[in-house]
Amino acid sequence: MPHSQPSAVRPLSFEPRRVPLSATLAVNEAIARKRRQGERVLPLGFGEAGIPIHPALTRELGAAAGRGGYGPVAGSAALRAAAAGYWARRGLPTDPATVVAGPGSKPLLFALLTALGGDVVVAAPSWVSYAAQASLAGVDPIRVATPPGEGGVPSPALLADAVVRARARGRDVRAVVVTLPDNPTGTIASEATVRRLCAVAREQDLVVISDEIYRDLVHAPGGTVPSPAQYAPERTVVTTALSKSLAAGGWRIGVARLPEGPFGRALRDSLLGVASEIWSSAPAPMQHAAAFAFAEPPELVEHVDRSRRLHAAVTGAVADRFAAAGARVARPEAAFYLYPDFGPMRDELEADHGIRTAADLTHLLLERYGVGVLPGSSFGDAPSALRMRVAPSLLYGEDDEQRLAALASPAPASLPWIAGALDRLSEVLADLSASVTVGEPALA
Repeated sequence: MPHSQPSAVRPLSFEPRRVPLSATLAVNEAIARKRRQGERVLPLGFGEAGIPIHPALTRELGAAAGRGGYGPVAGSAALRAAAAGYWARRGLPTDPATVVAGPGSKPLLFALLTALGGDVVVAAPSWVSYAAQASLAGVDPIRVATPPGEGGVPSPALLADAVVRARARGRDVRAVVVTLPDNPTGTIASEATVRRLCAVAREQDLVVISDEIYRDLVHAPGGTVPSPAQYAPERTVVTTALSKSLAAGGWRIGVARLPEGPFGRALRDSLLGVASEIWSSAPAPMQHAAAFAFAEPPELVEHVDRSRRLHAAVTGAVADRFAAAGARVARPEAAFYLYPDFGPMRDELEADHGIRTAADLTHLLLERYGVGVLPGSSFGDAPSALRMRVAPSLLYGEDDEQRLAALASPAPASLPWIAGALDRLSEVLADLSASVTVGEPALA
């Protein structure tokens, strides 16, 4: 029988909740659109590692492709044991029972915020998703500035003051999120700052969530990261994943290390309850590959070391170009980010281009020059602060042949395609700072 047709269509009286696209994904889509239109672009906005997946990882993933069944909510025993060994080799002895796996560290972070409840403090600036996830969880994030030159960790003194004031207004502050090393600045907070942060967390009864996804990409050979789990183990959660050091962002697999003791066990129970309702279990083939990766076989250790050297060389070269153009730049210490400040050029930029905010500046760079970067305001900076996050890792090559050549090169910044991108950046910055009018044509 034919389906009956409704006699009338009645529009819904409400709209879906407005949730903007993550700024990092939005700029990536804008760059892709310009590229499809045949425009010349410099993709410096998206925080992707920019290197090929190691063949050993694809082999392990393929070997487990037939594993279609659900597994334990916390993750497989093999993955949890491998992750525990990974942390133990970094000075954090770990019981596999305290490890929980998920489909990426972002879902794990959101599940942690949901399990903990209450309000959360984030650094200013800090990765875009921390504040966004707090908002999705129904709370307004409390932003606290970082110490000069030490991104990712709120100033301990300012943190204590912010928590006391917030609680006096009736807010239930329970957690602080830190990033070691930092996205967006590419810097690492000092051990002294992390120790003071942990002392404040104890005094104010806070959980510390330490995102350490970049800890294996410290630029200095043998460089270390001061994890809060070393100084406040009873209240620190550590998260990491394969997406940065092994460039497996699309695989979506991450792990969290919870505290031992009564609170840690209660948090695990709550986290597993949240996970059971959202993702059930992380994908079994990904878990198998991740267990292999966290065991750190020699070929992957060497691969990560080569990627660390590549990130250091190119990010440092990009920082040099911004500094030469007159921006203030803290020397990147880890990962593949830098955070130049155009404050010294504020008067000139306003006079020549009408730029008053970081969003004005990054919009001009994108629309006029095809340079995709993100304004500091996306990371919690004041709109008037002329800072931006720059991620050079997509300059490594247009295909895997070029990216592998960049990984193997002792001087990757001198490779023709990377050197060309660096020269183009210098041209753009020189044109930006020249006394020109907005109506003049962009650089060819």
